Amino acid sequence: MASLRQLIKIMEEQVCILEKLEAEDGKPLPDLYMPYSTSSEAFRQNVASATAAKTACAAAFQLVAILNVPQVSLYHAVGGHYRSSAIRACLESHVTEILREAGPKGLHVNFIAAKNKQDPAKLGRFLRYLSIHHIYREISPDVFTNTRISSLLDTGKQSAELIANPLTKYDNTDGLAALASHHLDESFKASAYSWEALSNPGTAFSQDPTQSPFCIAHNTSDTKWEYYDRPDQSYRRNRFAVGMRGVQALQPPNAILDIYDWGRLSSESVIVDIGAGIGMASLAIAENFPKLKFIIQDVSPGVIKEGHEMWMNRVPDMLNKGNVQFQVHNFFDPQLKENMEAKPSIFILKQVLHDWSDKYALQILSRLRDVAGLETTILIIDTIIPLGCRQDNAAQTLVNPSVPSTKGNENMAGIIEDHPPVEAPAPLLLNFGAVNEVEYMIDMQMFHMFNSQERTLIHFQKLLLKAGWRIRRVNRREGANYLQCIEAVPM
Repeated sequence: MASLRQLIKIMEEQVCILEKLEAEDGKPLPDLYMPYSTSSEAFRQNVASATAAKTACAAAFQLVAILNVPQVSLYHAVGGHYRSSAIRACLESHVTEILREAGPKGLHVNFIAAKNKQDPAKLGRFLRYLSIHHIYREISPDVFTNTRISSLLDTGKQSAELIANPLTKYDNTDGLAALASHHLDESFKASAYSWEALSNPGTAFSQDPTQSPFCIAHNTSDTKWEYYDRPDQSYRRNRFAVGMRGVQALQPPNAILDIYDWGRLSSESVIVDIGAGIGMASLAIAENFPKLKFIIQDVSPGVIKEGHEMWMNRVPDMLNKGNVQFQVHNFFDPQLKENMEAKPSIFILKQVLHDWSDKYALQILSRLRDVAGLETTILIIDTIIPLGCRQDNAAQTLVNPSVPSTKGNENMAGIIEDHPPVEAPAPLLLNFGAVNEVEYMIDMQMFHMFNSQERTLIHFQKLLLKAGWRIRRVNRREGANYLQCIEAVPM
C-alpha cells in the first residue's frame, strides 16, 4: 500500500500547489465542460503550475495502472483503434460544429444525424463511447454536447458550410482539426501495417522511406511526399499543409532566438538553413539580427520562390543588399563550395533529421561536415525522446569515452545542458509516463510514415559522432521535450 499512499500524497500536494498559484496568478484552472480557449490554458504559463498539473496527471495514470483490472488496462491500449475510428466518424461528419451551434443544452442524436446525414443509431454509439473518455458529454438520454476536449475538433465554421463543401473543411482554420484528420486517415491506416513491415524479410531491417508501413498500407513505392504530389491526392496534401501550419503556429514565434547567442556572431557570419522550406526559422533571426548573412536552401523550386517573395515582403533591405540567398538544393547532394563564399558559421536543421532513418540522416550530416570550418556550429532543432529510466555514468561514458566529463549541468560526458529535463518524483516514471505520450506518438508516426524516427540524446550523439560532429550543448525549452536544440561542432 506504500506506493498507493505515495501517489495519493503526490496528487494532494500538486493540487494544493495549483490552488495556491491559481489564487496568486488569478488564472483559473480549466472547466472540463467549457469549450477550449487559449485563456483556459493561461495557467500553464506559470512553469510551476504546468509542472504541478503534469505531476498530478502522472500520479493519476500510475494509480489507474495499479488499481485497474490489468486485462482492462491492456485493452485500453489494444482497443485504441476503436476510439480513433469513433473520433474520425464524428470529426468528418462535423459533429463538433453542430453541437457548438446547438449550445450548452446539447442536441439529440436524431437532430445531429438529420443535419449530417448519418445513421443516428450508429452515430449515437460513437458519441456514447467517446463520452466515457470525456470527448463529448451525454447530458440526457441520446442528447450530447461538447466538452473541452471535443471542442478542439471545431473548425470554427458553420456546419451547413461544411456539409455543403466538405473538401474545403480545413481551409483557413487553425490547423489542429486538419492535423487530427491526417492522423486518423493515412497515418491510422499506415499504423495497421507496422507488423507487416517488421516481419517481412524484405522490409524488416530496411531504412528506406519507400518500405515504410505507409507504403505497404497505400500499396505504393512512392515516399509520402511523392504520394502527396499525385493529382488525386491534392486533398490530403492540402490538409497536411494546413495541419503543419497549425503546428508551427503553436510554437513560440521567437523561440529560435533563445536557443543560441546570435549576438556573438560577426556581421560576416553566414547562416545556412538546410531543408528550410520558406525559411521561417531564419526569418525570425534575420529580423532581429539584420547584419547577418543567410542562405536558405530547399529542394522545391516552388517553395524557394515562395520564400523569396515572403522575405522580400518582410526584410527587403537584406535581399537588396545581397545578405540573403535562396538556393534550390537537395541536402543529399554535396554542398557547392562556390555557393558559399565563406565557411558557414551556422547550419540550421529544423525538423529535418526526424524525417530520415540513420542511413540517410548520416548522409545529410556528412555533407555538411565536408564544408564545415573549424568554427562551424550545427544546430539541430528536433524532439529529444526522454529515456524511461535513469542514465548512469557508465552509459554516459560509453557514448563517447574520448570526451572528458566536465563539471556542471550535464546528462552525458562532455555535454552541457541548459534547462535539463525535469524528472518526476518517485515512485512516478522518471519521464512522467503517459503524460508525455505525444512525443512517443510522434516517434511512432515517423516510423509509420517515413521508416524514420525521433531520437534520444544518446542516439543523437552516436549519429553525430559517425558524421564527424560532437554535441557541445543541449538547449532545451524549459518544461518541454518537443523541439529542443542540439548544438554540435566538428571533431
